[in-house]
Amino acid sequence: MDQAISKAQTLIEALGYIQRFAGKIVVIKLGGSVMESEETLTHIMTDVVFMNTVGMRPVIVHGGGKAISQAMTESGLEVQFVQGRRYTDQRTLTVVEHVLCNTINNHLSEVIEQLGSKAMSLHTLSSCVLFGRKLFLDDDGKKVDLGAVGEITNVNSKLVELLCEADTVPVIAPLARDNTGAKLNCNADTAAGEVAAALKANKFVVVSDTHGIRKDVDDPDSVITSASETDIRAMIDDGTISTGMLPKVAACLRALDAGVPRAHIIDGRFSHSLLLEIFSDRGVGTLIQK
Repeated sequence: MDQAISKAQTLIEALGYIQRFAGKIVVIKLGGSVMESEETLTHIMTDVVFMNTVGMRPVIVHGGGKAISQAMTESGLEVQFVQGRRYTDQRTLTVVEHVLCNTINNHLSEVIEQLGSKAMSLHTLSSCVLFGRKLFLDDDGKKVDLGAVGEITNVNSKLVELLCEADTVPVIAPLARDNTGAKLNCNADTAAGEVAAALKANKFVVVSDTHGIRKDVDDPDSVITSASETDIRAMIDDGTISTGMLPKVAACLRALDAGVPRAHIIDGRFSHSLLLEIFSDRGVGTLIQK
């Protein structure tokens, strides 16, 4: 009986959140090692299907860096990074597109449909909703060419919104087309932030293999449960936030600047962390808001 009462209390706690977020768009970025474990991925997709079932409008943007590096190695291609960005020649782009679209994106859509919701794959081999331009990095005033690497300048938000209204989960790969139709490899965190901004999402959630933002990167118990935009910028300036956390935080700040009320960084390796972050009073990661 006690267990049944506990379950009922959990449902009652979730009720207010379900009512509050009904019909609202939540952009979820998937990345890191959570993409490598089928069990973990199924837990996350179950959370996504739950959200969709109770009336929320989840939109997924995913990465796939480790799978791409592995596929390149198997193809005999050297993996090159320039200032933390993957150099992408045409042979590399072919591998990137195959892994992101044919392997990862299609699989995510299949899992969502197996769990009971409708999904639509959106990428450069089907319906592309991301558009951009070639990205150059700066090195003491000199332009650094990264090959077919781009930055997002426009999102076909109308198509994504129509899919959401049709009770379908959009699953977006971080590949864009430029104004000539050429394909561009984009950073998945950055792409997800642009999608959240374009959709004016109610929430932006970065799901990865990190507990959130830590005061001490080496101390898992130093996770910051909530922070303001001002706090985040101060932590960037003093070096508390650096390396792999920077693009995640930058994506969150981009979403906030566009009017998204709240951004979250959570660890997807914990079962149903997505639901716990959205549908409970406690949360499991770092909440960032204006």
